[in-house]
Amino acid sequence: MFKKFVKAYGKKLWHNIKLFLKWTIISIIVGLVVGGFSTLFAFCMNAATDFREKNDYIIYFLPLAGILTVFLYSIFKYKNDKGTNLVISTIHAQSEIPFKMAPLIFISTILTHLFGGSAGREGAALQLGGSIGSQLGKLFRLDDVDKRVVIMCGMSAAFAAVFGTPMAAAVFSMEVVSIGVMYYAALVPCVFSSLIASYFATNFGIRGENFNFIEFPSLDILSAFEIVCLAAICAAVSVIFCILLHTTGDLFRKYLKNPYIRIFLAGSAVVILTFALNTHDYNGAGIPVVTKALQGEAVPYAFILKMIFTAITIEAGFRGGEIVPSFFIGATLGCTFGNIIGFSPSVCAAVGLIALFCGVTNCPVTSILISFELFGAGGIPYFMIAVAVSYFLSGYYGLYHDQTIVYSKYKAKYLNRKARQ
Repeated sequence: MFKKFVKAYGKKLWHNIKLFLKWTIISIIVGLVVGGFSTLFAFCMNAATDFREKNDYIIYFLPLAGILTVFLYSIFKYKNDKGTNLVISTIHAQSEIPFKMAPLIFISTILTHLFGGSAGREGAALQLGGSIGSQLGKLFRLDDVDKRVVIMCGMSAAFAAVFGTPMAAAVFSMEVVSIGVMYYAALVPCVFSSLIASYFATNFGIRGENFNFIEFPSLDILSAFEIVCLAAICAAVSVIFCILLHTTGDLFRKYLKNPYIRIFLAGSAVVILTFALNTHDYNGAGIPVVTKALQGEAVPYAFILKMIFTAITIEAGFRGGEIVPSFFIGATLGCTFGNIIGFSPSVCAAVGLIALFCGVTNCPVTSILISFELFGAGGIPYFMIAVAVSYFLSGYYGLYHDQTIVYSKYKAKYLNRKARQ
């Protein structure tokens, strides 16, 4: 009996070891390949941002950059671009990621940032990593189930390399696909690929964001209540942001059917708004504004303007991501809230950043991890409250239409429906 048990257990253990070695090798390759491309992407993005900040006049060419973006997608015959939604739907086995998506998102996102469109970079990185991961899955001749895991590896690796938060990156690709269910089968490869890609990028000079300068006071009943109020406001704004994005896209497609006219007029609107406001704070990703907000300084209505700029930019056809804009919106909103109620605007900015990110992505575990990586362990009690409240009150709205709500947020009930727009 004992010998049979040892034999059976030994057979199963050897099977697990072989799987572990398989995914270790694959994740190393994915981490290095995606980390390399993402590092190059980050270098180009930084160069484009630096050039734009030193040459304000370049924003005049944003409408022409938009026309070039549409032209590039048309000559590659890739007109049905769903962005990050395509990556998520591929993991659900509902579509395929064409390899041409990688160079297109690479070039078009740099064009957006170079000429002053209001967008982030992580969304583009997720698409880049997912596209490369999909091709590597084909190269390794993996079956459809394993190919989805490789796509998640690519997403984690790209996110970690570009933003420098490997813990959050490893979990994000597993969590964002389905609310209520985590793809734990991808845990080992996603962790390994994200750490390797992050290490690769760091060694080539790409530094992630770090805001450890914020000091968090001890949490008491009053401050806990104030954080609950802030998180509730962030949840409401996250819903408004999602609705604004998708409504703007619907209106653009309804009244401006020609993609060249649509993107030219939207680019022109961004240029006009920029000079009417006499500031370039809302062009690009807006990390300098986020940093100022975390230092306690923010224009009270900055979060509203960023939502408008981002909706016009992304929904008209410019390429980029919504994650860093959500950081901008949350940080400036939180800073304003703190200044109004007399509580530390820096702490409120940090909490607002995380709460709004959770509200738009529906990823509470990732939100807590990214708060730890960005702000250190001192604010964990604040962030746990904010994430819980924002996740609960933001309902089923989200940035990504193909994100599936498997289980209800409010009771142990199976739903299996798409996120609201």
